[in-house]
Amino acid sequence: MKNVGEAPREELVTGSRSDRSTRDRVARSLLDHGPSTVADLAGRLGLTQAAVRRHLDALVAEKVVAAREKRVYGARSRGRPAKVFALTDCGRDAFDQSYDSLAVDALRWIERHAGGEAAVAAFARERLGHQAESYRAAVAAAPPDGRTAALAKALSADGYAAVARSAPGAQQGEQLCQHHCPVAHVAEQFPQLCEAETEIFSELLGTHVQRLATIAHGDGVCTTFIPQGPRGAPDGPRTAPHPQTTSSASTRTAGRNPA
Repeated sequence: MKNVGEAPREELVTGSRSDRSTRDRVARSLLDHGPSTVADLAGRLGLTQAAVRRHLDALVAEKVVAAREKRVYGARSRGRPAKVFALTDCGRDAFDQSYDSLAVDALRWIERHAGGEAAVAAFARERLGHQAESYRAAVAAAPPDGRTAALAKALSADGYAAVARSAPGAQQGEQLCQHHCPVAHVAEQFPQLCEAETEIFSELLGTHVQRLATIAHGDGVCTTFIPQGPRGAPDGPRTAPHPQTTSSASTRTAGRNPA
């Protein structure tokens, strides 16, 4: 921030890291102060208006910021209405949100008032069951040897950054690796979310699966082992294993990460 009375100055460093840092400052200023004109931003951030426009153009292209006419109350003056810039929903989502704490509080309430850990597990299974509907068609349409890859692609579309690969070493099968978990902070306190996900994977792929590592337990990647099925196995998902069987396997191996 500039000192009082200091003239606005152009940025001296134009490297990509400096540009990103300044764009973050511009976006943060819009979050803190609401829709603003170029002149407003330049004054608050100690930049020239030309520099602010350059960064706003980039943020608009990234759909982080949108431009609109400034709302005028009373009689409109002559000339073109001033343009203001405001964060989009996408731009707001880039800043810290309280969704994790809200989810944790809600699950704690369920645990205390609606049936304990079993109620949380039931909620997790139902939530993942609804989410899996979009995955089911993708997996069913894939050939037997392409189902894990199809599931990984469907998970990636939901933000899990998932890939399928052959299991290392002498293991006969595949690994489903999720490099991002949108609910990791919540799953740290409620492992039922990870256990329900493992059950859904088993149901979708039609075989027993084993969770080897989870981001929620401090591993770098959520890793699930899918053993190679016997030749001539029937097509289509089979009934998921009993939840207790999958959950215990997940708990025993949650800290190991072969990736």
